[in-house]
Amino acid sequence: MLRSSVRRRRERANREVTRLKLGTVVFALACLVLVFGFAIVVGAGELGWKRVLGELVAQLTGATSPLSEREAAIVWELRVPRVLLAGLVGAALAGAGAAFQGVFRNPLADPYLLGAAAGAGMAATLVMVLAPAVTAWMVGPVPLAAFVGALGGVGLSWLLGRSAGGHGTGTLLLAGVAVTAFLTAVQTFVQQLNTDTLHRVYTWTLGGLNVSGWIDVWLALPYVTVAAIVLCLCARLLDVLALGDAEAASLGLRPGLLRLVLLGAASLATAAAVAVSGLIGFVGIVVPHIVRLLAGASYRVIVPLSLIGGAVFLIIADYIARTAMPGELPLGVVTAFAGAPFFALVLRTTKGRIP
Repeated sequence: MLRSSVRRRRERANREVTRLKLGTVVFALACLVLVFGFAIVVGAGELGWKRVLGELVAQLTGATSPLSEREAAIVWELRVPRVLLAGLVGAALAGAGAAFQGVFRNPLADPYLLGAAAGAGMAATLVMVLAPAVTAWMVGPVPLAAFVGALGGVGLSWLLGRSAGGHGTGTLLLAGVAVTAFLTAVQTFVQQLNTDTLHRVYTWTLGGLNVSGWIDVWLALPYVTVAAIVLCLCARLLDVLALGDAEAASLGLRPGLLRLVLLGAASLATAAAVAVSGLIGFVGIVVPHIVRLLAGASYRVIVPLSLIGGAVFLIIADYIARTAMPGELPLGVVTAFAGAPFFALVLRTTKGRIP
């Protein structure tokens, strides 16, 4: 009798926790919709938020648009794809950051840990320096090169870690450090081959969405979507992995394979994000930590909320980047201003507890 009563209480408590978590996700989605709409309606220029809102309503209802053809093009060809892309990139980096922190059991792990940023930077620099005429009139080469380079950097880290005879996260982490240092050196060397492109390379490394359009959205969307689905499906298993390899294996999991799947999905999301936005820092550290503080330590909640929170965070950061000054700020500068103090706070509060 007592056992059945305790069981019922546990089941009732679990249902209450599930409802609370579901409510938190729904609230986060509502915030995302509001921020998305705000970033589209309110922006730099002479359009006015009421007229832009009228254009959006007209597209949904078939009414007459208050905007001219040129003004409507600004909304649908510039603002909408840019805000969509900011959401995709933010979700990719924050979701990948949450996965990396779970796999490495380190609160300071970020999506660029295994050489994705260095690989993307090196490949993009190669294209911009060695084929400037091609990149001047073609949209695709730099994002495509960055995507391949990011995956290549992660692949090199994994191969180096395997060749070193280690299967743990520590060996993989050291391999990532070595690959990052090497690829960064290659990038610096390549930059000196054509100093005329230094400004363009430097601007790309600061990160931004100022040249984004629908092409970049369609380039990133499938990869980010696949990675997000995999991370959400594996989020529950991250909680098991946090108990230790022995405990996870006793429950029927294969810790090595699970880490490979999670790191692969997170690296795919990171590569897609870097390909279309350049290097944008701190998103993968700041957002998962905020989510963890607000919603608890369960990755079943952390991963989906990090995806949503990353989208919200970067949409807001991009809005600040394009409206704070007459000249657009690099997006990476805005996220650094927001993220660096938070990173320092995290480092201070986790002192002595970082593996």
